[in-house]
Amino acid sequence: MSLKPRLAERSYSSEPFGGSMERSSVAMQILERIKAALIRGELKPGDYLPSENELTQSLGIGKSSVREAIKMLQAIGVVEVRRGQGTMIRRDPGDPIVDPMAFGMILARGMTRDVMEFRLMFEPAYTLQAMHNATPADHSRICQAINEMEAAIMNNEQTAHHDGAFHRAILHATHNPMTIRVGETLIQLIEAALETSMQTLPEVALRDHKAIYAAFKAGDAEGVQTAIDISSKSWETNLTYLD
Repeated sequence: MSLKPRLAERSYSSEPFGGSMERSSVAMQILERIKAALIRGELKPGDYLPSENELTQSLGIGKSSVREAIKMLQAIGVVEVRRGQGTMIRRDPGDPIVDPMAFGMILARGMTRDVMEFRLMFEPAYTLQAMHNATPADHSRICQAINEMEAAIMNNEQTAHHDGAFHRAILHATHNPMTIRVGETLIQLIEAALETSMQTLPEVALRDHKAIYAAFKAGDAEGVQTAIDISSKSWETNLTYLD
């Protein structure tokens, strides 16, 4: 199926969506068929979906099911509804109203060891990715986060926000939307631990951040890994989720 980005040039085939559907979970089946079409390349970013009437006729389902599926795709940031034009597959990942991946990770937050192991695997990886992709502006933001954290500690005003700002500055320096999406969810999951760290061992956290950034700035991949390994000892001590 080849869908053109411009509405006037669109031509549709019902093949990627198959024939009629059973009535149960129709909206979910539509989502699965659209996902399969995207994986196969039959739908691409910038393409328009068939119209509501075309989907209704080709799939043999009611308009309410089609509308429900479109709303679900909007909610997870896959499509954009353009008034007077149609429903377009987004060219870039949208800001989802509902993020299934985030909810899955949030529901697993009670599994302390799983969260810890995931962070130990993921944070060094995205930090090294950021080290290679960081711009001068990114370096400025990371330094600013460190300086603001140090000032807050001096005034006894430190919070999880100051710790998280450092990690977010590095995360966004990856310039990779997928990495940032997963990383933002992880930071939200560990905010309670970051708050505990900021109230109990703020100087240790600050020291660790400075060590990580020193290796980061020098382009020292081994040094980054070592600094994160050292910092991980306090992560584990201050992780507040229950097993």
